[in-house]
Amino acid sequence: MEDKLKGYKGKSIDILKKYKVEIWDIIQITTKKTQLEGIIMPRSEYSAPDFIEIKLENNYNVGINVSDIQNIKKIGKREANYKFPEKEFPYNEALPKVQLLGTGGTVASRLDYTTGAVIPSFTPSELYSSVPELAEVCNLDCEIVFEILSENMKFDYWQKLAEKVKQAADSGSYGIIIGHGTDTMSFTSAALAFMLKDLSIPVVLTGSQRSSDRPSSDAALNLINAATVATSDIAEVVVTMLGSPSHDYGLIHRGTIVRKMHSSVRDTFRTIDDIPLGMVRDRKIKMFKNDYKKRNESETTIETNFEKKVALVYYYPGMENELIEFYIDKNYKGIVFAGTGLGHVSTNLYNSIERAIQNNITILMTTQTIHGYVGMNVYSTGRELQDLGVIPGKNLLPEVGYVKLGWVLGQTSDSKEIKNLLLKNIAGEFVEREIPIAFNYNIDELLRNKKL
Repeated sequence: MEDKLKGYKGKSIDILKKYKVEIWDIIQITTKKTQLEGIIMPRSEYSAPDFIEIKLENNYNVGINVSDIQNIKKIGKREANYKFPEKEFPYNEALPKVQLLGTGGTVASRLDYTTGAVIPSFTPSELYSSVPELAEVCNLDCEIVFEILSENMKFDYWQKLAEKVKQAADSGSYGIIIGHGTDTMSFTSAALAFMLKDLSIPVVLTGSQRSSDRPSSDAALNLINAATVATSDIAEVVVTMLGSPSHDYGLIHRGTIVRKMHSSVRDTFRTIDDIPLGMVRDRKIKMFKNDYKKRNESETTIETNFEKKVALVYYYPGMENELIEFYIDKNYKGIVFAGTGLGHVSTNLYNSIERAIQNNITILMTTQTIHGYVGMNVYSTGRELQDLGVIPGKNLLPEVGYVKLGWVLGQTSDSKEIKNLLLKNIAGEFVEREIPIAFNYNIDELLRNKKL
């Protein structure tokens, strides 16, 4: 019985038991003010205990407070259909083979509008049923590598993804798509960019900001655009997401200089300090830049060693030495500061920073302003931090600095080589010259003015 009342607890489970109804029952529920008819929906284990959730005929969900309920009458049942009606993905020998690796997120899922259940759609036939345009771009193979919320991503998952990419490349895949939650997508794209060496084919990360139950969902278009980029001449790790809220086109971002800049809008991803590599519209690609690595015949190799004892510390006024001392005492190997302005932290932290460096902890400085460069030769604080041994991170994004430092420390323990690798432009993570229009670019305006 408990499985049939999943997510309900307290007063809500008591009243469902009282009227002998359960999840997926169609009920007529009478409250003090109205009468409603709908399907009892499952609830999250974290949901408030005093509400019953039903899906109305218009597909909206409503929560009803138990204290308002006067009567519940069962009038039917409609269970979730977890089997997506599949159509065989058509094979076209004229089209290239693309491998889709799933990690979770909403990009490869769909909603059962009858019941409200979010259902994974990850076989080729399921994806073809929901996004038939994919069959006009490529022959698709799909594999679920893991199913996680993107905030649960960690370094050993990056290692496994890199291994899967190599396997797919070695087996003849023309391109690779990675379906990923958007919240930590830029961490993963950076990690793969450092781990995948001599990449010969495109590796395209994509996701969706809006779930598939919403008419404004960007999932289908992002998948189509990602498949288009996966069959292009690019041989880098890139992120492809919507470039405008009107679903006009997608943008192609280099995986080491891209950031999610808004928590909910669909065109949330931006290339930082530069313009995107290009755009994809109506399954056609227009490149804005030519300095990208091209598709080639080299054998993809991987360097996946990663030092997990690295911290990303966002400096704030009043930060105490004890925070840095914690990482020293826990035997961390690296600290990335997101410093203020040109790369500063309080002079009060000098003692703990000096002790950390004496304990062979590499300290890399980035800036929390996001745009712009670390400039630690301008003010005395910056020069003093360098004298202590802090390494200026140029215009590395803080999260990319974290990933790069972890990867570098996984490759070598030699202090001179660590610094050389950190300051070397390995995967396009440094923009040598910030483009003035990059701070707040508008692709439509730039195209109209023929600047792209």
